[in-house]
Amino acid sequence: MTSCPHCGAELETPLGCGVCQVPLEVEGAVDPFTLLGIALSFSLDVEELRSRHLKISRWIHPDYFAASPELRALAETNTGLLNGALEALDEPLRRAECLLESRGGPSEAEVKDMPQAFLMEVLEWSETLDEARAAAAGSPEREAAFKLGPSLHDERAARIDTITALLDPLPATASEHLTTARHELNAVRYLDRALRELESLRLAEAEAR
Repeated sequence: MTSCPHCGAELETPLGCGVCQVPLEVEGAVDPFTLLGIALSFSLDVEELRSRHLKISRWIHPDYFAASPELRALAETNTGLLNGALEALDEPLRRAECLLESRGGPSEAEVKDMPQAFLMEVLEWSETLDEARAAAAGSPEREAAFKLGPSLHDERAARIDTITALLDPLPATASEHLTTARHELNAVRYLDRALRELESLRLAEAEAR
């Protein structure tokens, strides 16, 4: 971390100085971990993360710079960056995405595959959801789809555990673990879409009664 250009104090975040308590110009794209002044890691203490967010937000809150339009505008920009960093790291899937990007892992656009052993289950679940979508409220097809819910939730939890094991400790740049983690993330994205589909079907079911 560099030093404050105003007082020379070591910076905890490029967003502002904790000693001067003024916002600073952020040069280029900076990852969420650096913005919050924490080391790259998947297994974060969420409460500590939020505490750091609150601490930094007090240094750069726009209301403190009402007398200086230039500083206020900079504070507003940096507050947006700070809030975005918290949003990126507060949720495990977004945090995993940040880590893959920082370590040079493949993006979702580059690798769309899911784990091979998972694909057969996907085909069965997708068929059940397709049949439920086309069926009437209260039909056996709808009931069969609703019974998938617990299995999908359990599968999602298991995939998150796998991602945690792959990313903690942090793998080396270009490690095969990064590609495997991408496959697992793709699987979780599918499960999330399937769970949202089930929720939509439940709402439609309730409205039909």
